[in-house]
Amino acid sequence: MAAEIARYEVEREHQLENAIEHEQYQKEAIMSERIIMRTGECLVAGGPPFTAAEPEVVIGELDGPVGTAIATLTGGQAAGHSKVFAILDTDIQVRPVTLMVSKVTVKSSSYTNILMGTVQAAIANGVLDAVRAGDIPKEKANDLGIVCSVWLNPGAATDPDLDHKALFDIHRKATAQAIHKAMNNEPTIDWLLEHQDEITHKYYQRGLDGTL
Repeated sequence: MAAEIARYEVEREHQLENAIEHEQYQKEAIMSERIIMRTGECLVAGGPPFTAAEPEVVIGELDGPVGTAIATLTGGQAAGHSKVFAILDTDIQVRPVTLMVSKVTVKSSSYTNILMGTVQAAIANGVLDAVRAGDIPKEKANDLGIVCSVWLNPGAATDPDLDHKALFDIHRKATAQAIHKAMNNEPTIDWLLEHQDEITHKYYQRGLDGTL
């Protein structure tokens, strides 16, 4: 009986060692896979007025071109197009580091407060949602950077009834989906080639219809 127990303990120890080695191998494989640059975009609309989101993201290693872009943009501020890190709240920067760049020229304090308040927090939460979902490996959270080009409808700044909860939820969802598409190379080239002739840009169609 004692011999059987000893043999069981040895086998169990080997199993644990193998499990630890496998986990370490997986972590090393993730860390060794360099993500030079991934791109993605997403449109989420259909909510209350001025709450639509259409982010475009560029994701990559901080010691590569994306990291260089983040450093350059951070140091190259321009009037009306300030670049800021996505934060959960003041003094709580999100990881991976995410730099927000406004597509719209900021001309009022009201727009600034919404962009660098509700939308900024939404983007930060969307980034963490992408990590939690596994789209961004948690092990690379300190090695990757994201540039997020943000579109906030200018009408949001003058709408006294702006739905901030809907605005937050929509921009959060759009950010996470854009990251998902970027990290999974979606849409794939095969899908694009298959459906190319079925898709017409909606504003091109409006131009054809004379409804622009």
